[in-house]
Amino acid sequence: MKEPLSLAVIQMVSQAEVSANLVVARRLLEQAAERGARLAVLPENFACMGHPDLASLARAEHAGHGPILPWLRQTARDLGLWVVAGTLPLPPDDRPGDKPRACSLLVDDRGERVARYDKLHLFDVDVVDNRRRYRESDDYAAGDQVVVADTPVGRLGMTVCYDVRFPELYGALRAQGAELISVPAAFTAVTGAAHWHVLIRARAIETQCVMLAAAQGGVHPGPRETFGHSAIVDPWGSVLAEQAQGEAVLVAERDESAQAQVRQSMPVQAHRRISVACAVTRAHLSE
Repeated sequence: MKEPLSLAVIQMVSQAEVSANLVVARRLLEQAAERGARLAVLPENFACMGHPDLASLARAEHAGHGPILPWLRQTARDLGLWVVAGTLPLPPDDRPGDKPRACSLLVDDRGERVARYDKLHLFDVDVVDNRRRYRESDDYAAGDQVVVADTPVGRLGMTVCYDVRFPELYGALRAQGAELISVPAAFTAVTGAAHWHVLIRARAIETQCVMLAAAQGGVHPGPRETFGHSAIVDPWGSVLAEQAQGEAVLVAERDESAQAQVRQSMPVQAHRRISVACAVTRAHLSE
């Protein structure tokens, strides 16, 4: 018999203190491993929500003096778990002096980096909440690559939060063979209540992929309130697991045969009339 393809999403209420966040993340990842998960997705800003100096943190991590990357490698090894490390600030690999990017790392069960995705779409938006104004580009530069990587539970497309509003990116991931898609997120309470469920289910339906939507869910420094409602959504758009607020570990299995049946009975990829190559080109040029 084939080993179950068990997937986990982690919901947190991260604060500004990195060391405290890492303790919480380790505890939740341990729970995911104990429940049989082979891959777990942490939320956006899992280690540094509201950190006052992201640029310094990024430089320290790149130089090997930061706490997050060693913790990530050790945790994945200890637990025998593949981990999508939400986001953390890192400069480009080849340009350590550049502005940080909101970087999502995929690490295997030996603690080795398998893939890096830098968030393409930055959240520069006005929202009717207590903060009113979000300008992610003040702290981060945008990425410029579409990333898909092989894992033991399927071919993974990588995205982050605001990306979920741009379906052309998800079409490009499906065209590159994605079977599941990670969406670490920190949606605001206002925008989440309006759009979160619609967006993650729509992206699942149109790509016929499993969506691993790992969110922040609570109150953070700033002050900032996030919507939560982390979820695992199957390729038909059904929500397999969900948590409204607070810390959570959600686990579900990827049903390969059911996914294949959805794709065979409704072959939307074969029916596409617009080339996704155009979408990939636009994603690169927009940066």
